[in-house]
Amino acid sequence: MSAGQTHRFVMNFRIWRMVAYCHGALSSQHHDDPANPMRLLSVISFLTLFAMSFVVESAFAVEAAPLPAPHQVDIPLGTGTLHAQLYKPDGDGPFPTVIGLHGCGGLGGHSESVLPRYRDWAEQLVKTGHAVLLPDSYGSRELGPQCRVKERHVLARRERVADIIATRQWLVQQPWAAHGRISLIGWANGASALLWAVRPQLSSRSTEPDFRSAIAFYPDCRVSNGLGWSARVPTLLLIGAKDDVSSPSACRQMVDGARGRSALTRIEIYPGAPHDFDRANLPLHAVGAGSDATVPEHGHIGTDADARADSQKRVAEWLAR
Repeated sequence: MSAGQTHRFVMNFRIWRMVAYCHGALSSQHHDDPANPMRLLSVISFLTLFAMSFVVESAFAVEAAPLPAPHQVDIPLGTGTLHAQLYKPDGDGPFPTVIGLHGCGGLGGHSESVLPRYRDWAEQLVKTGHAVLLPDSYGSRELGPQCRVKERHVLARRERVADIIATRQWLVQQPWAAHGRISLIGWANGASALLWAVRPQLSSRSTEPDFRSAIAFYPDCRVSNGLGWSARVPTLLLIGAKDDVSSPSACRQMVDGARGRSALTRIEIYPGAPHDFDRANLPLHAVGAGSDATVPEHGHIGTDADARADSQKRVAEWLAR
């Protein structure tokens, strides 16, 4: 029994008990009993309070219902297999679907298949009716976090683009996915891969329709900017002005340079926001020398509450286009 079904069962049982109580209370008094009006008033008051508590508890239960555990799916990828974690609303669909692209720290941790930062976004997107598919570009190749690996064997412009293409090809074969509403969202290294995947040069007529839209959180725009980047699908960039891991100025130049020869592109640079600003409850701190391959080699990372809230709103609006 799901959490929602359990809650409905408990509520229905409480209603049954309440009805039985009220029936007994009213029938225990004779109609000519002078106390009967007071008993009736008491029952009405009880019904009102019960109804109010029922509404509040129901709303809380819906809000607090945990996100169901993801379901692993295996996607054909050349000679190997790309593992991915799928979050999907209840029902048969078809659902608008978002492909989520993890950063250089990887998709999961030692004891969890999906890190809280990506689970948090998946929960928000599922609540708005989206399915979310998170391909694991590193774990599928038996690799750990890559943030501080000097010679990477999984590159944003090559292997990760191949993962994106394979994921879309798999999705268009799924009856629960709305094939015309498949979008991309990526963070850091995943956002850099996204920039490569939406270039006009990567257009593939073998899989139609194309992506609906794309959203890139703090990508490294320096290489793409130097290559005269443009996009074939509407693309939104979100980055902090204080991001000293990526380069806000390079992203601004890249987007400005694409105007007139690109699909719709927008950039939002949040004043004062650092790298990883959309992560929840992450105190601002510097990252430096060390062996932690899940964080960048330099710079500052941390939550910016205002930028986080605004980005959530903008993501919802961009996906609803």
